[in-house]
Amino acid sequence: MSTIPPERTAARSYALRDSMTMLRRNLTHMRRYPSMTVSIVVMPLLMLLLFVYVFGGAIGGGIAAGGGRDDYIAYVVPGIIVMAATSGAVATAVSVCTDMTEGIVQRFRTMSISRGSILTGHVVGSVIQVAVVLVLVSAVSLLIGFRPSASPVEWVAALGLLLFLAFGMAWISAAMGMGAKTVESASNGPLPLTFLPFLGSAVVTPDSMPTALRWFAEYQPFTPINETVRGLLLGTEIGSDGWLALAWCTALALTGYFWSRAAFRRGTTR
Repeated sequence: MSTIPPERTAARSYALRDSMTMLRRNLTHMRRYPSMTVSIVVMPLLMLLLFVYVFGGAIGGGIAAGGGRDDYIAYVVPGIIVMAATSGAVATAVSVCTDMTEGIVQRFRTMSISRGSILTGHVVGSVIQVAVVLVLVSAVSLLIGFRPSASPVEWVAALGLLLFLAFGMAWISAAMGMGAKTVESASNGPLPLTFLPFLGSAVVTPDSMPTALRWFAEYQPFTPINETVRGLLLGTEIGSDGWLALAWCTALALTGYFWSRAAFRRGTTR
């Protein structure tokens, strides 16, 4: 019977310990400098209120025959929640780039700590930050009239998918932050991904779009994620969207992980 060598077990223990230390460091930064956290909370809330109270009455009729604002709330809230799950991407890229440009990462490299823990702390911190945003956006959605029919299991499944998406986005953003030369360029890098749900089924149905845009909306990553979250919360049919959503989130996470690790190993100096 094979056993794990003691040195490998010790290495894993040190990696976990160092990752927790880096996570505490990043959570402390979020608490002491809350402006970025506030900004990623405010944006999805503004989008929610804008689409519900400004556009809801007009768009609702296109979502369902004879529909109005109440029908549109049921449609748009899951899409806004998906957008909220991507909201931590910019903050992660900026945080990683700040550590790089200020020489913190170079200093960490000279210390006896797990190399992977530096990025892991940023990623896990971002996921926790997004979890807070999701709770706030969901609470406001319920206050303005969103009435999901999800069971506790479906709520857990929806939350799991959203956090998995946030996890993948965090790794992609960490890689972008590692490669950016300035904080400004780091903040711009993840923006196309954070707005990609708009070009899917988040706020309107793809059927209402021009042909070329409809084709893009139907086959881009966020549409099956939107439809899966919407199906779980509203009790509608998911079909193959669930597996597609998991596949896209897995692809984002793996791409971001290997990309960020490769960028970290290159050790680009500034």
